[in-house]
Order: sequence, then C-alpha cells, then structure tokens
Amino acid sequence: MPAIIGVPMRLRHHRLASLLGMAWSVGFCLAEAEAAPGVSTKYDTIVRTTAARHGVDTALVHSIIAAESNYNRWAVSGKGAQGLMQLMPETAKDYGVKNVFDAADNIEGGVKFLKALQAKYPNQPDLVLAAYNAGPAAVAKHGGVPPFPETQTYIARVKRNLRLAPKTKNTRIYEFRDKEGRLVITNDIRLVPPAYRP
Repeated sequence: MPAIIGVPMRLRHHRLASLLGMAWSVGFCLAEAEAAPGVSTKYDTIVRTTAARHGVDTALVHSIIAAESNYNRWAVSGKGAQGLMQLMPETAKDYGVKNVFDAADNIEGGVKFLKALQAKYPNQPDLVLAAYNAGPAAVAKHGGVPPFPETQTYIARVKRNLRLAPKTKNTRIYEFRDKEGRLVITNDIRLVPPAYRP
C-alpha cells in the first residue's frame, strides 16, 4: 500500500474526508445557530454540575451555549472562537482548558470566564454578556456595551434564550474526599461531612 510521510494512502483519504465532513458540519451548525435559537437539554448534566460548582445560573450558561454554538461542540467561528462556549484560544488557556472540543473542559472554562466577568461587572448583565462576546478590553474601550452590531445582537439573543429557558433552581454541588481518599461529588447535604458544609 503506498504511503506518504509514513501514513498509508487509504488512511490519508479517510482523514481528509473526515476533516471535510467536520468543516461542512461546523459551517452548517454555525449557520443553523442563527436560525434555531433556544436552549436544549443537551449537555445538561455537565452544565448543571459546572454551573452549580461555580455559582453561576444554569439557564444563563445554556442560553450562552445556544447563542454561541447552538450546542455544536465542534463549532469554530471565523475569528477563532472554539467549542460549545466559543472560547478564544487565549481565554481557553487562561482558564485551564486543555481540549476546547471536549464538552466538559470547554464548559468548565466558559463558566469560569463567565464567573470572572460577573465579579468584574456585578449586577450589570449586559456588560457581562458584552465582555463575553467582544472581550473586556472592548467594554473598557467603549465605556460600556460596544456599538458592534454583532455584540448588540448577541446580547439580545442570550436574553431572549434566557426568557425562554425553563426556570430552575441551581443545586449546590459538594465535593469532598471520603475516608478512603475517593472523590465524592453530591448534591445531598446529608452525605457531606460537617467540615465540608457551608
């Protein structure tokens, strides 16, 4: 079997087809995100656990994912934002994301970023969303929400998704090590040793 750079020709064609298929899928899903807003239950367990751990509203995280990638974990924007929560490479690195296309890793980084923005702009949800979309530097430069049409549309889309999201109560998640050193993650406070309770 012929090989180029040590890779069998058949495997090279398979990988090329996979890459082309992924590129088509990414383009299709980004276009679809414009036409099909709204929250989904996809990745709900990861979203709920991560949001609860960081004290961020679950519905807000779902609304951002719906607006950013329409739940396509392979999404890549023209500007280079990647994954479910459309993290720029620098942001992903800043928040410890190793694989932006891994749903749990991407959501963890996105929620940490969102939590940092909420701390930076307390009780100012439009500034939080503007900074998530355009970056904190753009918000600082413009002294508020930047006048970019994309950012204005993004804020409106997330807020619309948030209004449509089912109202749920965030559940507090507790993490601790048991006597054998195993990591325990639970939402049942009765299982949590007193030293780990609020």
